[in-house]
Amino acid sequence: MYKYEIILYWSNEDQAVVAEAPELPGCMAHGDDHERALSNIKAAMQFWIDRARELGRPVPQPKGERLMPA
Repeated sequence: MYKYEIILYWSNEDQAVVAEAPELPGCMAHGDDHERALSNIKAAMQFWIDRARELGRPVPQPKGERLMPA
């Protein structure tokens, strides 16, 4: 598995922990707790990468450093 940055945060709206992989556009997951959200985002990231390859789309290389917050 590549080493992409993962951001975890609590969503009051969803009442769940949300996980995002910002280097993989649109790749998000959620869970009842941090562990479940992390497990789910890892599966989502693998699916994102596999699907991009199936479609012949580029898979970005992980930057290997913290992204700059907006």
